[in-house]
Order: sequence, then C-alpha cells, then structure tokens
Amino acid sequence: MSTPEATRSPEAQSASLPDALPATVAEGGEQEVIAASAEAASADRPAEQTDSVDMQAPDATADEFAAFGFSGPEWRPDQDADTIPPSGDGTANADTDLPATSAGTLPEAGSAEDVEDATAPASMSLMDHLNELRVRLVRCCIAIGLGFLACWGGVEYLFDILVAPLLAALPEGSHAQYLSLPEAFFTRMYIAFVAGVFAASPYIFYQIWSFIAPGLYEEEKRHIIPIAILSAIFFIGGGAFCYFIVFPYAFNFFVSFATQEIVVMPKISDYLGFVLKLLIAFGLIFEMPLFSLFLSRLGIISAPLMRRVRRYAILVIFIVAAILTPPDVVSQMLMAGPMLILYELSIGVAALFGRKKKAPATAEEDKAQSTESA
Repeated sequence: MSTPEATRSPEAQSASLPDALPATVAEGGEQEVIAASAEAASADRPAEQTDSVDMQAPDATADEFAAFGFSGPEWRPDQDADTIPPSGDGTANADTDLPATSAGTLPEAGSAEDVEDATAPASMSLMDHLNELRVRLVRCCIAIGLGFLACWGGVEYLFDILVAPLLAALPEGSHAQYLSLPEAFFTRMYIAFVAGVFAASPYIFYQIWSFIAPGLYEEEKRHIIPIAILSAIFFIGGGAFCYFIVFPYAFNFFVSFATQEIVVMPKISDYLGFVLKLLIAFGLIFEMPLFSLFLSRLGIISAPLMRRVRRYAILVIFIVAAILTPPDVVSQMLMAGPMLILYELSIGVAALFGRKKKAPATAEEDKAQSTESA
C-alpha cells in the first residue's frame, strides 16, 4: 500500500520534482515555483490518491494548499531566507530592500538648491511689509514727540532766531503782530514741532533706511548707520542754507516794495508757517544725492538715464521751486540753483556707486553655468 501524499517527507517530494524545475526557477519568480511544484506533485501522485486528497480537502495540510495554488497574496512558504529563489533579473525585491513613500515611489535625496531654499529666510508678504511700516512710523512719531518735548523748553530762544531775519529786513516803524489770542501759543507749538523733527532726523532717517534694507545687499546693509547720519547732516544743511542764504535775500526783496504811507506789518503765524515750510523743503531737496545713491544701487536709475532726461529734470526743478517759494524770481532762483547743482552731483554719485551692468559675454557664461548646475 502506498504512503499517502500528505505524509510524505519533504525530501521525497523534492526528489519527485522534474529536472525542468531549475530552468523554471531561473526563468520565473516565486509564483512560477509554486505552480511547478503543484504540477510535479500532481504527476507523481496516483489517480486514486488524487481523488482521496480531493475528498479529504478539509484535512489537507498547508503544503498541499500551496501546491494547488490556494495561497493568499501575502503568504510565503516556510523556508529559510537562503533557500528563497531570486527574482528573474537576479536582483533583490525593491519592496523589501528600500522603503517606499506614500505614493509608492522611492524617496529622492534633495539637491543643493533644495537645501539652500529650505535654509533661506522666507520672503516677506505684503502684510509683513505693512506691519513693519507701521512699526517704523510709530517709532518715528515717538522720536518726534520726544524731540518736541525737548525743544519746548527752549522754544523762546528758537522763536527769536526764526523772527530775526524778518525783523532785520523790516523798515523803521514796522513791526510784526498777532491777530488772535491763541496765535502766539500755537505758533510756539509749531516751532517746537519743526525743531523736534530736525532734532530727531538722525533716528527718523535710520528708520527709513532700515525699512528699505531688505532690498539691499549684505555689504550695503552694514552702511545703514553712516547713511542715516549723512542723511541727517544733509537735511540740517539744507535748512541752514535756507536760513542763512535764502531768507535775507527773499525778505529784503519783499520789504523793498513798502512805502512811508503803506508799511509792512506781517502776521507772525503766516510768516513762521512760510519760514518753516521753506526750511523743510530745502532740507528734503538736499537729500537728492543720497536718494540717487539708493535708487542707483537698486538699478532703478542710472547715470546715463539721468543725463538723457536732464532737460526734463530742469523743467521739473523750476516748477517745484516756483511752487515752494514765493511768487518772485529771486526766491525761485535761490531754490532752483541749489537743486540744479545737486542734480548734477547726483549724476556723479550714480555713476560712481550705481549698479554696473555685466558684459554680454559674462552674462552668457553665467547663464551657461546656471544651466549646467540645474
């Protein structure tokens, strides 16, 4: 009586495999090995034993289920790792050797550009810029307030300095006057406020240049404090030029039209309002070289561009001078003259410190290098 198939030893079962099994293993994978084993077992088993196995399917072992192809997709035979046949191409299974991502693809190492992008600071959004602008403006207002309080203690001394050019130009018998009760108080407050702006100008310009600093290079950011100090010097220098040069000529010109019958009695608030506006206007005009330096470094303007539009710039200068000064030729020329000189100085600043354009060959080389790196 023959031994049942279920009780046969693994050695006997492996001995019954046909000689073509190694070739099958070399060609196929694991599924082909299982199918070949099933065919070999079926060929070696007698017909009556095959029927008995079919009738006794509930008592069959796991090896027989595997021989007939009943194994699940995750099932593996109980064999040692060394006896598992390799795949058809002789390489290990990628699913067991390398981890896969959630999308089923292998993770890729990041490039140098990705690492730099990850470590680089995130660019500021519009709301971030607006929030920073708000902070800078609040700081400037606080500085002006502190300057106002500091100058309020010496407002009488400042008042005497500002009205000195007018009193020196008035003819004998003329005098300035107040036409309302609170005029003297608010005039002094206005003087203290403008003096506070001049006193806080270094800090104000520092806040302005700090707000612009994100658009500058790293080596340019280190010069913010010197530029802020120079801005304050130019601003105060413009006011000093207006006080010592423009005021005497302008006031003497206006007072020269008075007669003995019609005397000049200016309202002090109108006079100081006019004087303080001119001081601020001249202070801002003297900032032209520094703003030219900043715009040329950003590449917005250049020395050739400023030379090409010189005729239009002269026209704009005289229009601005006519608006900011009294309606007379002397005052207009006293403002337009320094503006023309400062414009020519700004052209020189843009030529010396402006951003230089690269030569065509150099630009093509940089483009080729960027393409190769990509």
